[in-house]
Amino acid sequence: MRQATEAATADGTLKALKDAETGLRTPGPQIALLISATAILWAVFQLYQASPLPLRSGFMVLDDTQKRSVHLAFAIFIGFLTYPAFTRSPRDRVPLLDWLLALTAVFCTLYIVLFYQSVVSRTGGVRTGIEITVALVGLAMVLEITRRALGMPLVIVALVFIGYSFTGPHLPDLIAHRGASLNRFVDHMWLTTEGVFGLPLGVSNSLIFLFVLFGALLDKAGAGNYFIQLSFALLGHLRGGPAKAAVVSSGMTGVISGSAIANIVTTGTFTIPLMKRVGFSGEKAAAIETSASINGQIMPPIMGAAAFLMTEFVGISYFEVIKHAFLPAVLSYVALFYIVHLEAVKADMPLLRRAGQTAVARRLLNASASITVIIGLSLLGYGVVTAIKSAFGDWAMLVAGMLLLALYLVLMWVAARRADLELDDPDAPLIEVPAALPILLAGLYYFIPVAVLVWCLMIERLSPALSVSWAVVTITAVILTQKPLIVLIRHGTLTGAAFSAGIRDLATGMIQGARNMVGVALAMAAAGIVVGVVSLTGVGVAMSGIIDTLSAGNPFLMLVITAVMCIVLGMGLPTTANYIVVASIMAQPLVTLAAQNGLEIPLIAVHLFVFYFGLISGTTPPVAVDAFAAAAVARSSPMGTCVQSFKYSLRTAILPFVFVFNPAILLIGLQGVVHGVLVVAVALVAILAFSAGTQGHFLTRSRRWESALLIVVALSLLRPGFWLDRLAPQYAVIDPARIVEIAEAAESSAYLRMVAEGESFSGAQTRRIAVLPLGSNGASGEDRLWQSAGLAVLVEGRDVLIDNVNFNSPAQRGGLDFDWRIVELQVENDRFAKEWLYIPFLLTLGAIAVIQLRRRRDYAT
Repeated sequence: MRQATEAATADGTLKALKDAETGLRTPGPQIALLISATAILWAVFQLYQASPLPLRSGFMVLDDTQKRSVHLAFAIFIGFLTYPAFTRSPRDRVPLLDWLLALTAVFCTLYIVLFYQSVVSRTGGVRTGIEITVALVGLAMVLEITRRALGMPLVIVALVFIGYSFTGPHLPDLIAHRGASLNRFVDHMWLTTEGVFGLPLGVSNSLIFLFVLFGALLDKAGAGNYFIQLSFALLGHLRGGPAKAAVVSSGMTGVISGSAIANIVTTGTFTIPLMKRVGFSGEKAAAIETSASINGQIMPPIMGAAAFLMTEFVGISYFEVIKHAFLPAVLSYVALFYIVHLEAVKADMPLLRRAGQTAVARRLLNASASITVIIGLSLLGYGVVTAIKSAFGDWAMLVAGMLLLALYLVLMWVAARRADLELDDPDAPLIEVPAALPILLAGLYYFIPVAVLVWCLMIERLSPALSVSWAVVTITAVILTQKPLIVLIRHGTLTGAAFSAGIRDLATGMIQGARNMVGVALAMAAAGIVVGVVSLTGVGVAMSGIIDTLSAGNPFLMLVITAVMCIVLGMGLPTTANYIVVASIMAQPLVTLAAQNGLEIPLIAVHLFVFYFGLISGTTPPVAVDAFAAAAVARSSPMGTCVQSFKYSLRTAILPFVFVFNPAILLIGLQGVVHGVLVVAVALVAILAFSAGTQGHFLTRSRRWESALLIVVALSLLRPGFWLDRLAPQYAVIDPARIVEIAEAAESSAYLRMVAEGESFSGAQTRRIAVLPLGSNGASGEDRLWQSAGLAVLVEGRDVLIDNVNFNSPAQRGGLDFDWRIVELQVENDRFAKEWLYIPFLLTLGAIAVIQLRRRRDYAT
């Protein structure tokens, strides 16, 4: 009886999670048709606005603010028609109240479009009563539909920040601010591009929609099922193969998904039963799927749409974001794959038989060979396209398109000669792994749209919007033609039914993509409230004070406190909203405090740091939504799944600390190709050693001291500078009275590092480490300090006082203030390269391996 009740509860939870992706209502055919038509119209509007047609035709030429308003209007209208207000609200019809709310919300959202000149002319001034009313009602509508679609966590966060904007003067000094009037609040939040219609919604409108649409069309074409089955066919014969296939397939689908939960309740319904059938417990199967799905959000090129937000927040190109984020994501996935292997070895799971494979085919289709083939084909494709561009000049794109079309026709002919891929039955007994070659050939053409996207992003360096537009065009052509071509190749005739099926698939994919975007757009709008309050109140300054007070200036404690705050702020939030909230609140305070304590952190490292820990909140109680979703699929204990997921996520949790102290992991500061290869190779070894240490199993079951030593070795390989600083101090101390002399003698573009003491704004005695630029040489020391660093000093014997600090200068941003005393100057010591410390730690790892090999041999005999 209890098992039946738990199964029913799990089924209900899973159904609720799936329904939450696109809404809970199933209204009558007329309303369903209206919702579908609106979704298609939204998709067409976004594609039209992303194309050059508006500028060429002069029709519907909208600026960014107007586009964002229309974008949100579509999301809100579909949202009110599909998401009921309460659990007891009717599901088979749309109540009159929801119609009224939908139309009211659309009017408030489109007010900026309808009365654009009037709204813009009063920006920053006194707003009319109508504008104030529209803004307040619009904000209420956004919060209400966010509550229905995404639940209360994001709404609570938004309400807390709204309350903070008005109660600032009455709060404790540490978090107080001057407050905001109602006029200033509505102007900032609704009638300009600082709040709801700010940067997050702008990225949703210009980029995220197109990528979500591409993912929905790719899945509708059948690529999702193909990637899952191909992963299982290639890896299922290994020990713990279904779990390894789950890691790979979740990675492939996760990179184009904007939601970890969406990935869990789609791929998880296939992968979790597979894992359970070969011996994984429900908790471990759900935890593996959770970890793999969360990792899909940190994997380039999409990163759950956060990559596009980072380009705006950090101010670097999309290609730079992808380059810096790539290695940590790969390390995390490799570690998860290894953890799965260790779990399978510890449980002595059986190997599954591979069906219908010759020895040659088996060798050709193992994982390493497949990777080699893919790399080889990629290099061949790069060479061919480069040659075409060189030979045909302006005609190169046409020639490349014709070759791509020819390749597509060949791959379609190959696919049509194979049987269609059937969906897996999760309840069927798992006896053997299907042959990989037929599955591989049955869907090779699915790689063409993905290849177009990656080529445009990474090789041609086109903008993300233009790149995904070409990918959408490609997958549209695939959807429209794949069924007619299969019928033609198999039966020698073309049928209207095949063409109609392609058109239906395209329409269904567009509807699915638009409905998937409802939650994302609403999350962006609600997160925009948080971003608006941050810019309105300066809460980042208050957050800096809180972290500084709690950490007492210790850089490591500062990072730990920031990580904990990111986990708390990210609980229950979708990926994109999660990143916006934690980045807007935590990123700049961390940069400021790090600079004030002498820790130089690249800005991209800070944003990746807060992004990673915001995502890890999906595995931490009490609101571990990702782990709970996987538990519903696996019918396992939610808290047990949560604990296991967090344990698996430790390998991801250490990476942000590592790349903050060792930016080489982000491919920053590499000194040539050899250094880059060394960093990547050692990082891979280190993350595997860390995974073995946390799992208590390396080459055999580890003793406690071996596990502890493995973790120490792993962390030391990831950050060798920690031990180098203990062996040879990084900085030597110099008499501060020589500051002018040293500044004058320093080379161009040099930095001056100093330690200063003085009273903070609150009156407390404070100590700061500042690293200040000195600009080009040739000027006097006083001029270089003032012109480049914004600092004027007064030397009185052995005492050096700060006589003046220029506004918004590096000195002021470093936390220095008038009348402070400079107590130390620090110059970098000449030390040996930290990479030499790899040797003793690698030898230690080798010694552990030898010990365990001997013990395993003794057990065997």
